[in-house]
Amino acid sequence: MLSRRFLNLRTIQQFRALSSINPKLEPILTFAKGSPERAAVDESVKRQWNHVEEIPCIVGGKEIFSGNTYEEVAPFDHGHAIDTVHHADKAIINDAIRAAMTARKSWEATPLEERVKIFLKAADLISGKYRAELLAAAMITQGKTVFQAEIDIICELADFYRMHAKFALDMLQQIQPESTDTIKNSLVFRGMEGFIAAVAPFNFTAIGGNLAGTPALMGNVVLWKPSFSNTLPNYKIFRILEEAGVPPGVLNFVPCRGPTLGDAIVASPDLACVNFTGSSGTFQTMWKDIGNNVHRYKTWPKLIGECGGKNYHLISPSADVANAVNNTIRSAFEFGGQKCSACSRMYVPESLWPSVKEGLVEACKEMKVDSPLDHSTFFSAVINKKSFDKITGYIDEANKSSSVKTVTGGKYDGSKGYFVEPTIYECEDPHDKLMEEEIFGPIVGAYIYPDNKYKEVLDLIAETSPYALTGAVFAQDEKVIEETHAALKDTAGNFYINDKSTGAVVNQQPFGGARASGTNDKAGSPLYVLRFISPQSIKRNIAPLDRWTYPYME
Repeated sequence: MLSRRFLNLRTIQQFRALSSINPKLEPILTFAKGSPERAAVDESVKRQWNHVEEIPCIVGGKEIFSGNTYEEVAPFDHGHAIDTVHHADKAIINDAIRAAMTARKSWEATPLEERVKIFLKAADLISGKYRAELLAAAMITQGKTVFQAEIDIICELADFYRMHAKFALDMLQQIQPESTDTIKNSLVFRGMEGFIAAVAPFNFTAIGGNLAGTPALMGNVVLWKPSFSNTLPNYKIFRILEEAGVPPGVLNFVPCRGPTLGDAIVASPDLACVNFTGSSGTFQTMWKDIGNNVHRYKTWPKLIGECGGKNYHLISPSADVANAVNNTIRSAFEFGGQKCSACSRMYVPESLWPSVKEGLVEACKEMKVDSPLDHSTFFSAVINKKSFDKITGYIDEANKSSSVKTVTGGKYDGSKGYFVEPTIYECEDPHDKLMEEEIFGPIVGAYIYPDNKYKEVLDLIAETSPYALTGAVFAQDEKVIEETHAALKDTAGNFYINDKSTGAVVNQQPFGGARASGTNDKAGSPLYVLRFISPQSIKRNIAPLDRWTYPYME
């Protein structure tokens, strides 16, 4: 195995054919009426709507039907079953750990160029052969419109696999140490010693595919836990990776409750990394549990987390009102605000509030909230009853509050699906819970500030939230933009100027935030790929010593 590694490092030209390929971002299809892509998706929706998938655990390439099942339903029609999912218990998870560790040696030794080929093939299958099937699954399971599904499960995931593959190849060539006439130095990029637990969220299938896929690309073995409310699309991606050539045991699919996974992985001495997207509270609990058990592990586990956000749009007195309004609508309400980067608080100067308010209200009145299978829908139901109850709890409290004014919305209906109106509240108190707490739904709190208090508002924004994921400023005054960015640089891992706080693109806006929002690892960039390696320095002496003494001793 070592000789093979050294050969690969010495003959780096083997990688040129692959690394010379400059992958482009996957084009976003329009799904215009009468287009072939729209017809293909509609046909796939009909087929999947009438089929209840049975989803097993998959450990070491073997299907396991545990019999401990739960049923996923369509969020916009919760009387309609989508699939039946078999839970993993602790014994199955321990089997998955053993299967992963068995597969680790040969997979980690597989040359990077071979692993890259597998993930490039997977990207092509996602954006080609299985495009319509994946889109339909995301629409039915997550309640995404076809456009929101397109930018997630197709474009972003294909971009992750292609770009991260290129970053890995580039890294092997470019991040090499200096050698001398007598010493040849090299850096080997090993997979981590152990397994990675990938814990995926409900809202983006691309995140689930990336959490499990990119570590595997870098030579690691993975336990993949999908979200309860997004198992079907994750399962389909898992099967695509199998078809692309990922060997059995490298990826192990273990749908289960969070504590079930947590208890098993924390107890394993082979835990090398947790790659997580979800709530800050859950990530904090995992961090504490691993810290309390750190003496168990063969190596120091890496903890990689992308958590929540309380993302802001700051409108300055010099802003282009129409641009600010349109970007706020898209950021706050696409996919029902169920994005960790969605705008959920905004700060508007008194001079512009009447026109901003008018624009927001008009857009919300025109917005259609219905089934995502209706292509005129802008956003659909929120994901499940738990989310619906949380969101509507905020609405009920706000509707009764004397310090909160309803700008638009404030109604909901859970009789058939978990539908919530696009809702905007004007808050007298800038520290109202609507301005401070993550809601993860189609609700925005707005604070109106005096035009001459702009600098005070910058301090207010910086101190209001424990999160630091995304934020945006809308201004046409360049000095204001510079001052705002300087004042708010610690409040957002992704900062936007005259653009919405959502929609980060792979290799264009690497994504991630700090504070309670996570470990800011910047998925979609070379920085992210580096998190999943254990580098080793190799020194080869080509000038043998002819004595053990030093000149100073003579």
